[in-house]
Amino acid sequence: MRVTLRGVPAAATGERANALTRERANALTRERANALTLGLASLGFVSLGLPDGMLGVAWPSIRATFGLPLDALGLLLATFATGYFVSSAVSGRVLSRFGIGTVLSASCAMTATALLGYALSPAWLGMVALGSVLGIGAGTIDAGLNTYAAVAHGARALNWMHAAFGVGAAIGPLVMTAILGAGLSWSLGYVVVALVQLGLAAGFVVTRERYVQSQPSSTSAAEHGGSARALLRNPLAWISLGLFFVYVGLEAGAGQWSFSLFTLSRGAPVAVAGVLVSAYWACMTVGRVLFGALVGHVSSEQLLRPCMVIAIVAAGVIWLNVPLLSWVALGILGLVFAPIFPVLIAETPARLGAGQTANAVGLQIAAAVAGGAGIPAAIGLLAARTSLEVVGPCLLCVGLVQLALYELLIRRVFERPRSGRSRSSEVATVPPGA
Repeated sequence: MRVTLRGVPAAATGERANALTRERANALTRERANALTLGLASLGFVSLGLPDGMLGVAWPSIRATFGLPLDALGLLLATFATGYFVSSAVSGRVLSRFGIGTVLSASCAMTATALLGYALSPAWLGMVALGSVLGIGAGTIDAGLNTYAAVAHGARALNWMHAAFGVGAAIGPLVMTAILGAGLSWSLGYVVVALVQLGLAAGFVVTRERYVQSQPSSTSAAEHGGSARALLRNPLAWISLGLFFVYVGLEAGAGQWSFSLFTLSRGAPVAVAGVLVSAYWACMTVGRVLFGALVGHVSSEQLLRPCMVIAIVAAGVIWLNVPLLSWVALGILGLVFAPIFPVLIAETPARLGAGQTANAVGLQIAAAVAGGAGIPAAIGLLAARTSLEVVGPCLLCVGLVQLALYELLIRRVFERPRSGRSRSSEVATVPPGA
């Protein structure tokens, strides 16, 4: 028998080499598969951001098409938020039963159908009804993608995925502005996004087996069952819910009404206003990347308090209609809004207890969805009864409420003692979307 210099049979050495080669090949295959599914999931977040960014630019044209009052946007936002809220609440059971890949493909097909319905609807009430369908699909996609990333990749992937949402929200206004600038109908923009969703649905169908290992545990909800009542007896929880309601409403209000403010009230060209709205979302995306690196070196109070104060000042500049500076102020709003949601989410275990995290995060997301619909709708009602110039003072007032709630939140009288830096310095930034 031939042996090697170390006395090991040559056949055994060859088998080990072949096994090592196979192992490396399998590892490379897994890495490529993970890259494919992660890339597809990131595109899913881009697609979620596209219609959100488009709506503010498209709204004046939608109003003209259906002959609507200014505040009619609130009805569409309400049906969308209702569908989003319901689908998010039941997403855990749906994902456990049907699997992440299957649910993602079906939800993308649902959102594509709703968006095509937007484009083809002959009546406003039909579009409003389709808003709930779009919300159901988008809420399930959001939950499915977050579950996949949290289980299979962790916080860093979640951070980049939510940055991808911001990319979509920034591209959406540019796409709609280009379509309107070319003299085409706003409905074409929704057709484009619907086709993107159909492509994603096909991609999730093809890769659905790769999401099996990311299935949510069916017992996780049961393990935390009954703790929501105890959570809601904590005054700090209600302050936290109020803060999420106000923040997301402020973010959505600035994004949805700034285009109408600049074009209909202040005479800015459509192309310029579209770029400004896109820049607002783009600044938020860039901010999430930048603050994600900074958050590990400062406490949450040192980061969020200045951001909230700057947001109030920027809203004041928008209100005063200072030439050019009011345009810059919108981008600054997007930048300083960037860390607020992710840091507050990251602080949840330290603020309300690790055992309450699952319930607390779910309730905070629900409050965020409600605020994202309710506050822009309220701004629309006020604008319809006064003028669009009410947008600036509304943003300023809501910003003041946000700062007051945050100061109340961090008062030690409500908190258990904490040592060292805040929890946000230990947890990677995980932004909504939101």
